[in-house]
Amino acid sequence: MSDIKNYIENHKQRFIDELIELLKIPSVSADPAFNQDVLNTADAVKESLEKAGCDHVEICETPGYPIVYGEKIIDSSLPTVLVYGHYDVQPADPLELWDSPAFEPVIKKTELHPEGAIFARGACDDKGQMYMHVKALEYMTSTGNLPCNVKFMIEGEEEVGSESLGWFVKRNQEKLANDVILISDTGMISNTQPSITTGLRGLSYVEVEVTGPNRDLHSGLYGGAVANPINILTKMIASLHDENNHITIPGFYDKVEELSREERDEMAKAPFSLDAYKKALDIDEVYGETGYTTNERNSIRPTLDVNGIWGGYIGEGAKTVIASKAYAKISMRLVPNQDWKEITELFAKHFESIAPKSVKVKVSPHHGGQGYVTPIDSIGYQAASKAYEDTFGVTPIPQRSGGSIPIVSLFEDELKSKTILMGFGLDSDAIHSPNEHFGIFNYLKGIETIPLFYKYFTELSK
Repeated sequence: MSDIKNYIENHKQRFIDELIELLKIPSVSADPAFNQDVLNTADAVKESLEKAGCDHVEICETPGYPIVYGEKIIDSSLPTVLVYGHYDVQPADPLELWDSPAFEPVIKKTELHPEGAIFARGACDDKGQMYMHVKALEYMTSTGNLPCNVKFMIEGEEEVGSESLGWFVKRNQEKLANDVILISDTGMISNTQPSITTGLRGLSYVEVEVTGPNRDLHSGLYGGAVANPINILTKMIASLHDENNHITIPGFYDKVEELSREERDEMAKAPFSLDAYKKALDIDEVYGETGYTTNERNSIRPTLDVNGIWGGYIGEGAKTVIASKAYAKISMRLVPNQDWKEITELFAKHFESIAPKSVKVKVSPHHGGQGYVTPIDSIGYQAASKAYEDTFGVTPIPQRSGGSIPIVSLFEDELKSKTILMGFGLDSDAIHSPNEHFGIFNYLKGIETIPLFYKYFTELSK
């Protein structure tokens, strides 16, 4: 694979142009208004896999959005790598905070990306990182450097809980049989110090509804005499953390894995500047659970956050009203051993119990998933480590992520194989936020590194 750098250099502009065309399609799975765009993106991914060298590609229907499946089987006696990614993206809102339209990709140079970065929704999460694997396959097939079998499973519901993926996996275990699963939907420490994600947090996502009077009321005639659902909801939410930012739901921490001092000390070896972290976010101080560092709070500790809250009048001018209802969306990031369904039940029971009799409370679970930890002594991890070493010149650091990819635990349960998380994004890439972007360096470095994973995984599997 000594020619890979030359191949990338010769096709660099085409690789960038192809990704830009994919990013122009607003494949927002959360909003039915974009239904056709999501389906169009599936078609585009299918075409790209065919052109990259897959012998068989199909769009597999599900109860929701389809899954694009592709494969290149060269020898049944060789190992098989299953690549997972997703072609759907988060909503672009709030649109007014984007410096350029979310689905009109532009390349701009930044301090961290002197070679330029592609600014667009989905640039990093996950179209850019998914497409690295397509172009890596193109290189391997067109140059005769594919050392093993490869399968692709690219879904369109990751940003809304991957419900159809579970349905698909359980019904297609033989089709999806593999020796290792490879995912690029995570990040790394920096462009000079790569890392491999070895742990993910689980997730429980719920929506709550607080109802007071049977209609909106005049705040002068009824204020002070009738419970205001918005006031009540904010008090209830505030009570979910104590003065140490410890979550107050009974039983919430019962199964939380407590890492040893030695493990925490190993985590602390990863390069991290608190001042740079605060500067990047334009905050004066960090915030979180007492007794833990910033990197521990966002990776090995569970959290509870309000993701949205609304009710009453929010239009122009004034409307003196006590709203009948108030709502909030709440996510809980969980650590290994915490079962998301159990945590959802604990939350619902507690939230209903702290509501005053003057209101009614409804808790509606949305979606969730288990946490995951992958061992660093596995062949897959060793292959990934050697691949990064070759392309970056330094050994990657194992690192736990604060994010969630709920389907990783599903893969292990159903397909009985380990997942390797080879991410090339940076924390500063603004995924899920306005001005999401992905560095040209990172995109091309991923294409360069991924084929080496195939090489080393095949060699280590002998």
